Amino acid sequence: MFSKSRGKIAAVLALCLPVLVAGMASPSTADSGRYLLEVTANTSEERTKVAQIGVDVIGATKLTTVSVVADRSQYRALKATGLPVRYVGDFEEQLKSLGKVDFTDPKPGEVGTQDFPSGYTGYHNFAEMTAELEQTVRDHPTLASLRSIGKSYQNRDIWALKISDNVGTDESEPEVLFTCNQHAREHLTVEQCLQIIKRYTDNYSNSAIKNMVDSREIWFVPMVNPDGVEYDIATGSFRGWRKNRQGNGTDLNRNWGYKWGCCGGSSGSSTSDTYRGTAAFSAPETARVRDFVNSRVVGGVQQIKTHIDFHSFSELVLWPYGYTRADTDTGLNADEARAFQTLGRQMAASNGYTPEQASDLYITDGSVDDWMWGQHKIWSYTFEMYPSGGGLDSFYPRDTAIATQTARNNGAVDLFVGYSDCVKRIIGQTC
Repeated sequence: MFSKSRGKIAAVLALCLPVLVAGMASPSTADSGRYLLEVTANTSEERTKVAQIGVDVIGATKLTTVSVVADRSQYRALKATGLPVRYVGDFEEQLKSLGKVDFTDPKPGEVGTQDFPSGYTGYHNFAEMTAELEQTVRDHPTLASLRSIGKSYQNRDIWALKISDNVGTDESEPEVLFTCNQHAREHLTVEQCLQIIKRYTDNYSNSAIKNMVDSREIWFVPMVNPDGVEYDIATGSFRGWRKNRQGNGTDLNRNWGYKWGCCGGSSGSSTSDTYRGTAAFSAPETARVRDFVNSRVVGGVQQIKTHIDFHSFSELVLWPYGYTRADTDTGLNADEARAFQTLGRQMAASNGYTPEQASDLYITDGSVDDWMWGQHKIWSYTFEMYPSGGGLDSFYPRDTAIATQTARNNGAVDLFVGYSDCVKRIIGQTC
């Protein structure tokens, strides 16, 4: 969702987008009304000011540039902040030149009739993901089980797969939850969930993996936003779609109930890409995952101890809180913050990502990590996957990147699962 690497956004945009006409400094009346802009913002406060306008933040460097997509009114609001704003070009025209992004609305009944374009067929659409999960259960009936935890807005199943040595029994073992694909265009995250599932089942004979599977109950929700995924590929090209398909769409990762809408980290406008919804959990997708997590409170004790939510892109490991820049706040003391930081940094050392508190770039509210920790004390992280920077095109790496970029997280995931009995062990404390 954003990049830390200084200067990389400008470099990638220079490669990906057509050369601009010399002297073009502002939109023209011929433009589509969606603009690709670069805003100079040097601090978290300045970057938050940009995000609060409700623009779609494509990429941001921590020190210099925020790359955004804005409509005409948002462009005027950005100019009014006094921050330097550079008009890169008409967003839709420039992205169409890449040859695989199509902003044309599909005709009624067409959603889901198309698929990933050439060069991307290694990715799983909803039906293919469902088939993959079902095959996993057939191949490993003693290790894997599958259930629907409810329906999306358009009545698709939200699947949850469980891995454990006694998968049919609810054992008193630490539970781990992986969620993927809250944002529709982040297709690489589905592949990450599927890769972990395959690795922990097909390689069960490996002693290290067997030990983790035997001592944990591991849950996966590989596609939190199936409607958005199908819409993003409905025309046979990518559409850059982020939200769910409820009305104008809700940003699922601004719809969670802890500090929902509290702090200027989401938008109240339904046309914004960071629209938080009409109320906390107004999106059925977040409500169903919430219900599942709540159901894991057994005998008054939350069984899920740890959680990772996979996103793309920027190669970051993030931890709570997102709604405040303070390291500690209500429900998060200094020792807990230190444990979050220590595990986050060790995971980042394994996969080469950059570790930081979620609010270091800009404030967000209503996020899944804040809710998991604030509501349930679940140690919750966000992984922003490959690549490290770029524009909208960076949400769509070729399928040749899947194997390398998902395997890149093997060590971090194993470390995470290993500490899921007691994260505080990483700072020498007991639970």
